[in-house]
Amino acid sequence: MAPSRSADDVQQVDPMTGARLNRYQQLAEDIADGIRAGLLRPGERLPSVRQTCEQRGVSPSTVFQAYGQLESLGLVEARARSGFFVRATRKLTRSAPQAARPSGEATPVAISELVYELLGSTRDADVVPLGSAFPASHLFPFDALARSGARAMRRLPANRITGALTAGDEGLRQALRRRYALHGVPLAADELVITNGAMEALNLCLQAVTQPGDVVVVESPTFYAALQALERLHLKAVEVATDPREGVDIDALAALLERQPVAACWFMPSFQNPLGALMPPARKQALVELLARHRVPLIEDDVYGELHAGARRPPPAKAFDREGGVLHCSSFSKCLAPGYRVGWAAAGRFAPAVERLKMSSSLATAIPPQLALVDYLAQGGYDRHLRRLREALATQQQHALRLVERHFPTGTRVTRPLGGYFVWVELPASVDALALHHRAREEHISTAPGVLFSADRRFTHHLRLNLGHPGDVRFDAALRRLGELAHGA
Repeated sequence: MAPSRSADDVQQVDPMTGARLNRYQQLAEDIADGIRAGLLRPGERLPSVRQTCEQRGVSPSTVFQAYGQLESLGLVEARARSGFFVRATRKLTRSAPQAARPSGEATPVAISELVYELLGSTRDADVVPLGSAFPASHLFPFDALARSGARAMRRLPANRITGALTAGDEGLRQALRRRYALHGVPLAADELVITNGAMEALNLCLQAVTQPGDVVVVESPTFYAALQALERLHLKAVEVATDPREGVDIDALAALLERQPVAACWFMPSFQNPLGALMPPARKQALVELLARHRVPLIEDDVYGELHAGARRPPPAKAFDREGGVLHCSSFSKCLAPGYRVGWAAAGRFAPAVERLKMSSSLATAIPPQLALVDYLAQGGYDRHLRRLREALATQQQHALRLVERHFPTGTRVTRPLGGYFVWVELPASVDALALHHRAREEHISTAPGVLFSADRRFTHHLRLNLGHPGDVRFDAALRRLGELAHGA
């Protein structure tokens, strides 16, 4: 049963996400800061519940909730009849991986062959997919989606199958506009274009704002599929300094924009792949305003926005767009219906160009999966599903990070994202992550080595790990074995 909410659970604002924090969350964050700063040392006993109530003016239930959250984060441990103690860290460096400092030079991209070579194995059923891009399939309501699809197809007039609109089913577009509005992002009626997954949306948006030879700014590290898209369109990449916790360095980006012409930026401001970074709302606003001054479009990849661990969905950069310069792209693939290949672009002033490109390439998106999603959304269970999914992913992340802490080499640094299901691991500089990837693959464990995430193949001792597989007993053994292999690398 969920704990009752006490009268003293006054809400405050999380400076990272902009979400409202309950009193117990603020208390937990204050104690966590003290632990990370060394004010509370490993093995030290936390103040008793009674002492904390008196010191902070809160109720016992608030203290118990705060201590329980710290325990789930792996920062404290409960000892029978003794209280709560700061958990001793064993090998993992608690600081986040260091921020990249790229050269800022435009680089031709040639990454597709490496991506194909290194990630092709993730589709094998006998491989533990620490390197895959999707969470576990059992987390998604495929049975309910199938029932929705059957209902929708029974009601579908035959002439609608051949009359698919390039912009997508109007019922789905209305449902998406309602969700955007609930998150404080009103859209124009003709701004949405439904696509075959988010990747088609992103590629169409990139085509709409660039010409071959143009320069596109990406994060450092960045999602390898963004590099593949640039390679296919004969574009050059410039990587900008990116903080593992708060995303793109606005000052570094401003200097870059002053130094050379840029056609577009492709960023993932919420739970960036591979870092998991979340740009605070003020930083997103500063980003949008900076790009608007330079008349540079922002292609916003927001496929993980619904997978936040906090109380509220972080606002996308699109929420701060006043001039139609943000092309916001997302899909249902990571949060509801992988394999259905239904995504969309809210492309601002570039929506007509995106729609024309859609018509001249794939013409339209398949009607049956769109209608299945319309029916499913109408049943009212989507947000309930999202709550369960977020809880499962957050719990699994904390469990997996404790395994990394125990088994990876001394000096390892790892991100602790506030959402999504990826973590970025910086191994000691002596470890060759690509060689580690090949050794792990021989033992049926996949990883995503850091060289995939940079146009010039930096991040040679880094890995992206997918922790989105709660309940898969193979994962604990795979993380332990990966740590052992890293020790010997």
